[in-house]
Amino acid sequence: MQTMRLTLRLLAIAAFSALAVNAAAAQEPGADATWKELKPDVFGEQAITEASPLVRLTAPGRAEDAAMVPVEAEVMLPAGDPRTVKKLTLIVDENPAPVAATFSFGGQRHDVTLGTRLRVNSYSYIRAVAELSDGSLHMVARYVKASGGCSAPALKDEEQALKNLGQMKLRVVEDGKAGDATQASRLSKLQLMIRHPNYSGLQMDQVTRLYIPAKFVDNIEVRQGEDLVFSMVGGISLSEDPAIQISYEPTGKEIDVHAADTDGRKFESELKPAG
Repeated sequence: MQTMRLTLRLLAIAAFSALAVNAAAAQEPGADATWKELKPDVFGEQAITEASPLVRLTAPGRAEDAAMVPVEAEVMLPAGDPRTVKKLTLIVDENPAPVAATFSFGGQRHDVTLGTRLRVNSYSYIRAVAELSDGSLHMVARYVKASGGCSAPALKDEEQALKNLGQMKLRVVEDGKAGDATQASRLSKLQLMIRHPNYSGLQMDQVTRLYIPAKFVDNIEVRQGEDLVFSMVGGISLSEDPAIQISYEPTGKEIDVHAADTDGRKFESELKPAG
């Protein structure tokens, strides 16, 4: 009898250990089964170079605020490479709507640095996928520990959020000079922030206890004169008050911003050249 009890206890311990191991494995950074299912929906059967040396992604290993996770992606082609950078897509694998935003770039961009803030709903890979002018795709991924970002309550109440809706802050935070000899000194960095609650559709009104309908900035276009700096198609994974910081080559022309949200509201701003 004692032998049978001991055997049953050992079997129970073994079963529990197996479950624990499987649960842990599901959260390991190597367990990217979600991406294998997601990739065909976003990019079809097109090949993607993973862990590409052409792309770098900076993101915190553990986020302080899951609703505002800072990320920075950089695409840099080697000297002499005739290709240019055409698009950059940011993806959060485990989010309800994984594609956070796709940015398209104008001009002959051989390098791009872009920073923004994302919502992360549960422990997930964040991915940056660059598309070059030859159609090739290059990707890097970072595993971020965060949860609840898509359902986190908005920082401002709806009345205040609607009052400031669409207000923009647009400024140059690093000032390069047109015509400088080196790439590093030639590029400026532009910072854009749009006041908008960017409701995800998963947040609950703390008074009515009803879900707030999704309402977010889904289109941005920034031009320098007639030339496109970047355009963006965004989703619910962008944070409240979307903020974008991007490198660009200054030409001395006025910068104009046109944005819109899913309710059809349109927002505009401009930045005149210094002097």
